[in-house]
Amino acid sequence: MTPDTEERPQMSVEDFEELVRRAPRELRNRLELLGGRLCIRHGPLDVEEFEELAAAAPETVRLEYVNRKVVVKARPDGNHGEIFMWLLRQCMQQRPELNLMPERGVKAEAYRKDRAITDGFLAPVSHFKGPMGYAAAGIPVYLLIDRDSATVSVYSEPKDGRYLQCSTRPWGATGELPPRVDITLDTERLKDYAESTTRR
Repeated sequence: MTPDTEERPQMSVEDFEELVRRAPRELRNRLELLGGRLCIRHGPLDVEEFEELAAAAPETVRLEYVNRKVVVKARPDGNHGEIFMWLLRQCMQQRPELNLMPERGVKAEAYRKDRAITDGFLAPVSHFKGPMGYAAAGIPVYLLIDRDSATVSVYSEPKDGRYLQCSTRPWGATGELPPRVDITLDTERLKDYAESTTRR
């Protein structure tokens, strides 16, 4: 629900060592940890190599493949879980015919070469089987709850792999999600999960 910021290390030494131990033998020597960031030696991995590495990763490590780069995504903490449950309750109260499903892998970009993990997506029951990804898949609304900036951004109107509309409000504001979703979010409660004392 919030992107990793550039200054934060993505991975601990212990997680890196465990990833190397579990990685396919032919990939082990290509993995390197520099300044808390996972790097790949000898050029980028292809999609198949990434999928092998991601499948072998320990539970403490979530990997994404974006623009031919392997990215370590932060594991959810307690505040993350509370925010997800807050959103789940809002969706169930206002749109019970929809599912809000957590942590689904998606294929992204026009040629489906990227691999990402959503914190959750809202869709009719059984609508997505093996979902592709955000705007590239025509997902009509993308909601970003950003804990770093204490904002809620709503992206809509996907076209050519991008969202044409974006509106951002601070936590505490009430906002309507687009008519296709038709949910009103009063975000006052999110202030309880502000990042002032706890960082991921």
